[in-house]
Amino acid sequence: MKTLVNISRILVGVLFIFSGFIKLNDPLGFSYKLQEYFSPDVLNIPFLEPYALIISVFVVVFEVVLGVFLLIGYKPKFTVWSLLLMIVFFTFLTFYAAYFEKVKDCGCFGDFIKLKPWETFWKDVALLVLIVILFIGVKHIKPIFGNLVTTVIALLGFILSLWFGYHVLMHLPAIDFRAYAIGKNIQEGMLVPEDAPKPIQEYSWKFKVNGEEKVIKTNGSYPSVEGDFVGVETKVIQEGYTPPVVDFSIETDTDDLTTHFLEQEHLVIVVSYSLESIEQGGALKLKALQDEARRNNFQIIGLTASGEDAKQRINEAYNIDFTWYLCDEKALKTVVRSNPGVLELNKGLVKQKVHWNDIEDLKLPKVEKPVEPKKQEDIIAYFINDVPSTKEEVEAIDSEKIESINVIKDSTQVKAFNLGKDSVYKEIVQLKLKEE
Repeated sequence: MKTLVNISRILVGVLFIFSGFIKLNDPLGFSYKLQEYFSPDVLNIPFLEPYALIISVFVVVFEVVLGVFLLIGYKPKFTVWSLLLMIVFFTFLTFYAAYFEKVKDCGCFGDFIKLKPWETFWKDVALLVLIVILFIGVKHIKPIFGNLVTTVIALLGFILSLWFGYHVLMHLPAIDFRAYAIGKNIQEGMLVPEDAPKPIQEYSWKFKVNGEEKVIKTNGSYPSVEGDFVGVETKVIQEGYTPPVVDFSIETDTDDLTTHFLEQEHLVIVVSYSLESIEQGGALKLKALQDEARRNNFQIIGLTASGEDAKQRINEAYNIDFTWYLCDEKALKTVVRSNPGVLELNKGLVKQKVHWNDIEDLKLPKVEKPVEPKKQEDIIAYFINDVPSTKEEVEAIDSEKIESINVIKDSTQVKAFNLGKDSVYKEIVQLKLKEE
């Protein structure tokens, strides 16, 4: 029994420290995962959502500390009881999430290792077994050092864990496991290889046959059944390939400019998933950042999920005038764990990324002035009776003289039009006038 307890002690202690450290490296990311658990669609305890960050820090620090306590043999009864209560709670939570398919990733190992819901549940079951062994054989858990040394190590473990959590919150994760880390290319992260596995779906077709409901399962093909069709349900039985970067975009209300900006050199992006909750200390630094970027010939834009009123209010309040574009809030929270945060991109490659506390550390050396980006109206080609024209000429035409208007947005046709013309039009508008 003693040998089994010591093996369990090492396995549980190391795993708790490892898992806790990964989450402690990014407590803000873990708090987003807790908010997902607290949401009405999962546990339906939304009143805890505002406290997700505090709970996140407490849980991950406690997780690391319990791992340290177990390895050094500090207060074994308290440690084992705490481990047991924690693993029972998380085993229930992961079972609930897996069985009801509520959460796709538990966040147990942050962005370092992604586990499917049932994988997470069985991992917790294995831990539960090991901790039950520790609970039964708690008398075999002895301190490996003297009382004073053990107490000092336990205290240092708590202090260092708390300091590290605070440090990464005030700056950025020490190790960035996400697809937007420095050195990663966002454009490349969006690509899906041609040979990537496709998702496999199961179709359950419902028919009324001789007054009874009959269900036929296929891989998508419509079954040959003599009966009345009732409905069909689909279920993904095997996930396909998911690229590292999803939901990232740079948009206006009418246009997707993602590709355009990800092909730019010397681009500074200010990221604020919510301008309504932007940190004032960070917002106050944006004017100086904007001036430095432009002085050194960097293009600067903003990315947010907030609406036009918030954009205008922020620009007026902090005396900035760069354009804010739209992006999904969840994607922006993944890009940088700071509100605001700042990235420097060079043709989609992340060269620098900083928390707003560290904006002064950005290095923006003077570069050659880039070619002025085309205005929105300049990326649309206008034609009147097949003759190149301008937006102004088109708008000046009396509508009664127009026979037809053809707007081409299909990327293949537009690309064929641009080929050989050294143009980068995104849309073609063709007007045909009535014969006089």
